[in-house]
Amino acid sequence: MVPIALAGCGLGPESVWASDEAVEKASYSTGLPPSVTLYTVIGTRTGEGGHSALMIDGRERIMFDPAGSWRHPWIPERNDVHYGITERMRKFYIDYHARETWFVREQTVPVSLEVAELLRARAEANGAVGKMLCATSSASILRGAPGFESIPGTFSPLRLSRAFGNLPGVTSKDHYDGDPANNSGVLMIQAQQPARVPDEAFN
Repeated sequence: MVPIALAGCGLGPESVWASDEAVEKASYSTGLPPSVTLYTVIGTRTGEGGHSALMIDGRERIMFDPAGSWRHPWIPERNDVHYGITERMRKFYIDYHARETWFVREQTVPVSLEVAELLRARAEANGAVGKMLCATSSASILRGAPGFESIPGTFSPLRLSRAFGNLPGVTSKDHYDGDPANNSGVLMIQAQQPARVPDEAFN
């Protein structure tokens, strides 16, 4: 099993560095057109923003989860960058954060391969992020890249989400789940799944 922790920007900067072998083995390409997805965790009762993260889909698909508590034993991490984001793991990421007290807003915008790779390089160079800095670090990855000039510097996940939602071509979907506020069961179930379950089973 993996350690149990709640969603959100709850962890301080923690240096994590998976081996080259682990990262190379986990590398996953979707074969889809390049895109960037902003995930925003929002309180179902309060409407407050709890967390921001980026999924970057270029030559491979990675998750930049700054100061996040999401972990999986099959997903190697290097300082808040997670590799091997298959469709199964993408859905697990959403399921982990969505619960009766939080929902997840998924906003995706198409980009060129060059922009996707630029953003991935920025995420990899960023380093581990301190708590409460998830939105500002996500915004700094995006800001100034071609097509993202309008993204502001902000500490607010909601303000970042609103700015991202105004980008041309963006699509949005909200994910709700009735799981208990303490969603430790999600981690337990995922950690106990056999490693070779076909990814297609989660489409």
